[in-house]
Amino acid sequence: MATTADYGLGEFTFPRGWFMVATSEEVTNTPIGVRYFGEELVLYRGHSGRVFLIEAFCPHMGTHLAKNSTSYVVRDKEHVEGDNIRCPYHGWRFGPDGRCNEIPYSPSPPPKAACLKSWKVVERAGVVWTWYDAENGEPDYDLPAFEAFDAPYWVNWKIDCMGTLNSHPQEVVDNMTDKGHLEPVHGSVDMVSFDNEFDGVVCRQILAAGHKTLAGSGAEPMTNDTWYTGPGILQSVMIGEYPSHMLIAHTPVDDGSVKVWYGLMVKVKNEKPTGADIALAKQYEVAGVDAFAQDFEIWGNKRPCINPMMVKGDGPFDKLRIWYKQFYNPKARAGEYQARVNGKYTTRGTATAPWDAVA
Repeated sequence: MATTADYGLGEFTFPRGWFMVATSEEVTNTPIGVRYFGEELVLYRGHSGRVFLIEAFCPHMGTHLAKNSTSYVVRDKEHVEGDNIRCPYHGWRFGPDGRCNEIPYSPSPPPKAACLKSWKVVERAGVVWTWYDAENGEPDYDLPAFEAFDAPYWVNWKIDCMGTLNSHPQEVVDNMTDKGHLEPVHGSVDMVSFDNEFDGVVCRQILAAGHKTLAGSGAEPMTNDTWYTGPGILQSVMIGEYPSHMLIAHTPVDDGSVKVWYGLMVKVKNEKPTGADIALAKQYEVAGVDAFAQDFEIWGNKRPCINPMMVKGDGPFDKLRIWYKQFYNPKARAGEYQARVNGKYTTRGTATAPWDAVA
């Protein structure tokens, strides 16, 4: 398992950006322990309905705030009180800002050091997102709007957790420029075009190709427009009889491992989707999970690719890795990496960019 340092990505261990930490339905008034960015954290939903993400261990005596089912704090349903959370060991209460605001057995005011790190959280499109920045700065780009979610004619995605992958996220992001794997892994045929575009924090792939089973030989090519917004949120749209909108989210767990999720929304014929529409969308989702599982199996069983052995026909892996570095270095340097790669890149060996057109 390779680390960030092995790839020479930059100053920070984990990339700056918006990341998924849970589905909305997972987060309730019962706190749960999660691990991301090399840290133990706690997620819970306050009685206001808001979701909070805080560091896991009480500063009093190091108790994990979520991992308890036997304390009377938990049995008496005092674990979450309003938007506060209580330590199951001694009952110290912490507000959503992370500060201790009550010690139930002491007349002393809570020490100023009795404070937990709290994380910026946004709940959107059935997902709980957090902002991570080693410099503790405010977001420098917006979380995507996911406009199709809850929109008329669209069947919302049901997010599937694909598990934790013992692979550095660099290996996952490399797929954006990997033209060569599309036929042997995913069954693409008769490739019309394969283009990449880098624009600030967005990396895009536009693929036009047939498919061995989904389209068949001689059928109209399918076009996929796929893009990363920052280092951890991939979306893809495919136009067809039933347009689809895919989400793949991955979040670092430790240096060299990521947790990965998949979701798919489908546009149907009825403004308010029927039961039949939902069943149809489920079929698309199952097919999508199967296709993504093809990548997942590769990533889970390959050795780290520190330096790709690039040949003609490969996509611009080198440009992608420069683009990716902006998230592992101080925010002030982001423009430096963007300026080195911003633009459109066409990979040869397709119908519209054949080999004989190369000088």
